[in-house]
Amino acid sequence: MMTYFRNVHGKAILWGPGKVMVLLLFGFLLVFGAYSATLLEVEDTQREFIPTGTSLSDYFDASDELFPDAGIDFFFVFEGASNIYQSRNELARLDERVSGLSNKPPYIAEPNSEEVFRNVMAGFHDYLIENGSGAIGNVTLDEESWPTNEQDFVNSLQAYTQTETAPGSRFRRDCSFSFSELEAINVASEYVRLTKESNGRTIDDADKQIDAMDLTRDLVQSWTDLQSAFVYSDQYVTIEGFKVISQEFFRNIFMAIGAVAVIVLITVASPLAAALITFCVVGCIVEILGFMYHLGIVIDSVSAVMLVLAVGLSVDYSAHIGHNFMTKPGDDRDERVMQTLSDVGAAVMNGAITTFLAVAILLMSESYVFWVLSRMFLLTVLFGVANGLLLLPVLLSMIGPKAFEHHKELPNEDLADESVREGDEETEIPADEIMKGKEELEGDKN
Repeated sequence: MMTYFRNVHGKAILWGPGKVMVLLLFGFLLVFGAYSATLLEVEDTQREFIPTGTSLSDYFDASDELFPDAGIDFFFVFEGASNIYQSRNELARLDERVSGLSNKPPYIAEPNSEEVFRNVMAGFHDYLIENGSGAIGNVTLDEESWPTNEQDFVNSLQAYTQTETAPGSRFRRDCSFSFSELEAINVASEYVRLTKESNGRTIDDADKQIDAMDLTRDLVQSWTDLQSAFVYSDQYVTIEGFKVISQEFFRNIFMAIGAVAVIVLITVASPLAAALITFCVVGCIVEILGFMYHLGIVIDSVSAVMLVLAVGLSVDYSAHIGHNFMTKPGDDRDERVMQTLSDVGAAVMNGAITTFLAVAILLMSESYVFWVLSRMFLLTVLFGVANGLLLLPVLLSMIGPKAFEHHKELPNEDLADESVREGDEETEIPADEIMKGKEELEGDKN
């Protein structure tokens, strides 16, 4: 393989038209990858972890088919008996504040039925208007049909909701009592179905879910007359994950690349060589991002972790080439690149092959995690070794830095160090030992 890299591979890419072809190829891959990377989106891939054909998978498929309009449930939570009592009229008319938001963020479904919008305060007030308080404590009501004081309000609300036979038993879980003290109430609502089409499938739209969550929280905070209040959904844990991934995905990649650049600079000890190696790593990551989109791999926790690992895996191929180039003396960059490929090209290629073979069996896996991992490993190895053995040698042959000082060729003088080549190994012999040897030879002749 060493012969191949010196006599075939090296000559092909260092030939004038060969350099142009390599630069054009990787220029296209870089532009293609950058454009495709802009199309990547954070998506909800929870269902991908469920094996097809299982009862749980069948349940979700049936749910999508039979209940296509079902959205995410959430709750407006209002705390404190005093706050609730003082804001009783506003809470009973809460539907007015969330109407007209179904077609724009925060995408709250229209409150036109109790299946979509269940407000215990509205139900309680309607009951008092129609039936009075005779069956729920027989408390005195004011002209607006509310109990006249906070304690009567709490007692009648508890009697209205907290038994199985109570007239408001459907609101039983919407009120939190500690003995006879009211701690909080929930107003149940839901979002419209936030989905999109992706690769022929209908999936949850993570971007819209993030907007819905954030803007619902902002909406509640804007109700200064209804504090203290907050909004909650059991799906917010998942949506928060989408939000964190979307914020940290590219930031973590940039930080990993920055760390690689610093380490390469320290180990290679040449700013230009380190910059070229880092450029190849950046190119590799951009190309991986582009092909992720076309392979149907989305931004989620699995791909985020794997892409950060790809930064560390891909630098290997370029770093070995760049460092070895710095040890080759001479002013002819093409010859130095040729010697570099002859020395470490085979090792770099063998390393790429063995790395891929280690996970190749996972390409046949039906598990989502291993499916993503194997394909991203393939992309990492493919583009990492391509940048290391094609693009970087061409860049080094054009603008590569000079060799390390202690590897530069010295003048061919009598006192200069000479080299003796024995097979494929080169041994440097100091000048004083050479002069001593000459004197001994002359003494033997005499």
